[in-house]
Amino acid sequence: MSNLPSLIATDVDFERTGFQTGTLRLPWSHDRSAYGHIPIPLAVLNAGVGTGPTVLLTGGNHGDEYEGPVALAKLLQRLPSMTIRGRLIVIPALNFPAFINGSRTSPIDRGNLNRLFPGARNGQPTEMIAHYVETELLPRSDIVIDLHAGGASFDHAPTLLASPPAEGERRDFYLDLVRAFGAPNTMIMDLLGEDRTFAAAAERHGKLFLCGEFGGHAGCDAANLAIVESGLRRLLHRLGMTPEERPSPAGETRFLRVEGARHYVYSPIGGVFEPAFALGDRVREGQIAGRLFDPHQPWQAPREIRFRAGATVMCIRTFARVEPGDCLALLAADADAN
Repeated sequence: MSNLPSLIATDVDFERTGFQTGTLRLPWSHDRSAYGHIPIPLAVLNAGVGTGPTVLLTGGNHGDEYEGPVALAKLLQRLPSMTIRGRLIVIPALNFPAFINGSRTSPIDRGNLNRLFPGARNGQPTEMIAHYVETELLPRSDIVIDLHAGGASFDHAPTLLASPPAEGERRDFYLDLVRAFGAPNTMIMDLLGEDRTFAAAAERHGKLFLCGEFGGHAGCDAANLAIVESGLRRLLHRLGMTPEERPSPAGETRFLRVEGARHYVYSPIGGVFEPAFALGDRVREGQIAGRLFDPHQPWQAPREIRFRAGATVMCIRTFARVEPGDCLALLAADADAN
């Protein structure tokens, strides 16, 4: 990662007290715009130095996930009238080209932002966004909350994804924030060694990071949106940033853990997948997960896919047509929060 400053500029002064809206100007020189840029909307509400933490709120890391961007857009409507302690930096659609295109990846460079950290100053546009987050936003932040959903290809049970610190007061404080958010589920994720994510970047910078998956089908589910909105209100209140608000009390969150590759169900061949389970089901090791039909030889018996572990189905594929290596389901087992 280059030590030179990011090529992304902004008209927002992060240190100025008060409320500001503006854009991040992502350089993009192309056939129809030689000196052009892509404006990425953001807002900052700053109560001043020493008044409280800096919280970075982002959505639209993937462009076909809408509960986060809508919740943050609604928060932006309230910000001018809010009195806070600390500083809020809000970017409803971080990978803005993907968001406008309604696709997981950017239509410009096919970049998946959540697999491109730490990014590159002189890279493609999506790499430049990741580099700006690494070099400009994470150093300014104390706590980062990145809101996701399953997108077009997945449906995900409403779940906060947690990465608690190993021990001590920092861990206790983190779990207190998790309980304050009050999602129905809290899952310790295992991405099988993947270290190019926003979460990995935040960990490198020593920041407390919360993520969440709240729905799917590239829709905006009203119930999941309400979970995100009320969770954010409680979290900001717990941080002492919105002392005048009185958010609704949090319900109990169920703690779960993804335990390696055995909790992933992949398609070994291409075909049409018939699931034999539903989101939220408790399944057994060896139980049939579904059947794969060969569209070119429909008279052939389908191939059965079985679960390799007993756990709860937290995420399911929405597309019936699959290719080898496509993830069909993600499981998680009940876990002890401590």
